[in-house]
Amino acid sequence: MSETGSPSSIAIAAILGRKVGMTRIYDEKGAVVPVTVVQAGPCVVTQVKTSDGRDGYNAVQLGFEDVRTQRASKPIIGHCQKTGNTTPKKFFREIRLDDKPTVATGATVDVSQFDAIKFVDVVGTSKGKGFQGVMKRWNFGGQPGSHGTERKHRSPGSIGGGQGTRGHGRGIKKGKKMAGHLGDERVTARNLRLVGVDKSKHLLLIKGTVPGANGGLLFVRSSKTIKHEA
Repeated sequence: MSETGSPSSIAIAAILGRKVGMTRIYDEKGAVVPVTVVQAGPCVVTQVKTSDGRDGYNAVQLGFEDVRTQRASKPIIGHCQKTGNTTPKKFFREIRLDDKPTVATGATVDVSQFDAIKFVDVVGTSKGKGFQGVMKRWNFGGQPGSHGTERKHRSPGSIGGGQGTRGHGRGIKKGKKMAGHLGDERVTARNLRLVGVDKSKHLLLIKGTVPGANGGLLFVRSSKTIKHEA
């Protein structure tokens, strides 16, 4: 078990961070690789749960980003003080584990645990796009551009036909694809290639795009599925 406050790693590589933006790097062959820069950690282990304890399962809770005591609630302040770290955190994320955790409360988790990781899953909140029609929200084709269509080109068309809802009357089935709120929901991008780790600046360079806007909170973990080299 690691000493309190010392850098450590958990059973799976995982960390909280913020999306900085996109840039490009060059690989060993000189090809351009578009990457997303993530300011990841350092995070503090704020709680350790074990299957033989009162919680009944194995997990590690990470805390990320300091917040002023005046802006934190008393339960959060007391929760963080139990770790020996008097600074309350703004974000918390629990990671379920199969085996009993070997990391101690108060330990620091940084990007160094991703040195041997090639692929990661990134969980974030997608950009909110407000109320959108069916063409943008569900990629509908719209109505014909001619042949009598008048001011209804982006309409969804008939929604209460009896043929598609046989046995249910002409009522609309739950889940019908219609206009509504788009975006601002949890999105997981899987099997993204991790092309670089900057330990001194706590940065992860991930090939391609990740969910959310610049500055958004991200949860990065080692890929749950195995993706082999092409």
